Amino acid sequence: MPDEKLRENYSELTDAEWAIMKVLWEKESCTAGEVQETLQEERNWAYSTVKTTMDRMLKKGYLELSKIRNLQLFKSRISQSTAKSGELKRIAQKAFGGGIVPMMQHLLENENLSKSDLDQLRKLIDDSDR
Repeated sequence: MPDEKLRENYSELTDAEWAIMKVLWEKESCTAGEVQETLQEERNWAYSTVKTTMDRMLKKGYLELSKIRNLQLFKSRISQSTAKSGELKRIAQKAFGGGIVPMMQHLLENENLSKSDLDQLRKLIDDSDR
């Protein structure tokens, strides 16, 4: 799967790339015009902005392109999981010296998590021990 090769060379997505990837993950494959229309209310980007960004993402290896006559369909080459993992590693490295435990400690001590959030975290930890 292409995602595995990208995992090693992955660099963080920009905010614009995240917005585009979310549309592609939802639709699986679509044209730049469809992405632009989907993001119209949220971002109000011109078609040329979306297409230029997607072309750059194609060059970075984040997207693949299929051509059907003169129709260009874009599809993600990285999974949501890979993107999220890369983003978490970047944040952990930048703010916590790479440590996940100090990051989680900060969240627990400073983010006023609800009882429901804490219960869900306990369940995830308990389930991962099995």
